Amino acid sequence: MGSTQHTSQSLDDFCSDQLDQMARHGLSRRLRVVEGPQGARLNMSEGARENFASNDYLGLAAHPLIRQRAQETLKSHGLGSGSSPLISGHLQPMAGLQRALAKWKNTPAALVFTSGYASAMGSLPALFGPRDILILDKLSHACLVDAARMSRATLRVFAHNHMEQLAQRLAWAREVMANRSVADRGHIGVVVEAVYSMDGDVAPLEELIELKERYQAWLMVDEAHAIGAFGQHGSGLLSELGLQDKVEIQMGTLGKALGASGGYIAGSRALIDFLVHRARSFVFSTAPSPVVCGAAQAAIELLQTVEGSLLCQRLHANIRCLRQAIPDSWRVHAGQGNRIGWLYPGSWETPIFPWLCGSAASAVSLSEQLAEQGFLIPAIRYPTVGRNSARLRLSISALHEPETIQALVGYLITNQPSPTQ
Repeated sequence: MGSTQHTSQSLDDFCSDQLDQMARHGLSRRLRVVEGPQGARLNMSEGARENFASNDYLGLAAHPLIRQRAQETLKSHGLGSGSSPLISGHLQPMAGLQRALAKWKNTPAALVFTSGYASAMGSLPALFGPRDILILDKLSHACLVDAARMSRATLRVFAHNHMEQLAQRLAWAREVMANRSVADRGHIGVVVEAVYSMDGDVAPLEELIELKERYQAWLMVDEAHAIGAFGQHGSGLLSELGLQDKVEIQMGTLGKALGASGGYIAGSRALIDFLVHRARSFVFSTAPSPVVCGAAQAAIELLQTVEGSLLCQRLHANIRCLRQAIPDSWRVHAGQGNRIGWLYPGSWETPIFPWLCGSAASAVSLSEQLAEQGFLIPAIRYPTVGRNSARLRLSISALHEPETIQALVGYLITNQPSPTQ
């Protein structure tokens, strides 16, 4: 009998083939070099661009007071943290940041991670396991989805912000638990975002809390994109609605409106103490840099001053400027198919404006046209969003000038097909 010889594909050939496939589907991406700090206007290798791509909603990434605190912390504590927080890395700037976060979020305690992604990857697998059931909003961020999968809990998804379907999932989950022996019963968790990063709309938090209490579930709310835009001193949507004490697990990031980097979990003292022991991305990672922790704490303190209040007010003034500049005919409401235009989030003034384009090729083309006009707004494509729902994601900052916002909208609505097409 003859033998068939199998030649394994080299790693480089495999990667090249995958990259070619991405290119054929309009999904190629590249890293752009920015020369200088984040801001409303960026100096890039290809020229200056008005920056409508950043999550630096309050313009704190290069704020003088934040820079000063970073420099002071560098001088007093150095750059590195040395090791895991449980070994020798729990330096005073990290401890101080955690106290400031807990007070700001109105929770008994908080725990800082190296990133928002690490916050999810540490907390969900620590809190949920094979006996448990996790129910996620369909538009939950990739870090929440990945962490839920890592937990090995039974996963279910409900249609975005569809409370009736969530109630059905919760009723099913409660029935599953009731049919098990007492020893085999686990927990039920619901995972949502306060402000959704790609649609720019908000979660119906009051209804979510009512449902999780009715079905005895734990609720995790990621406030990554709500920080800076809502709540007392920019502390989030839960604060805006007075619901901080109704949610078991509050998650957020230090790398968006706070202008630093890292993430956190805020909640009860028992929750945080448990995560210190069991959150693997905390236990087995080098602690965040003291410089970053000092800068993030300075940002939280700044938000509680008159200047911080003025920045939040200016952010909302710019959000209203953009909303008012877009004609009603360009609004696209959820469920309206493949129309082109602004995916309208309702009455909430969030800083995220998705401009729907349909195909990946259309989104890339529009992004390139805008770049030629001096605007930086990268195309958002699959797998970040669903197939055939590619878009430009316009992010508003407190540092944008109204004239720049109006010029951007003017170009969008005069150089696109009619919204009725």
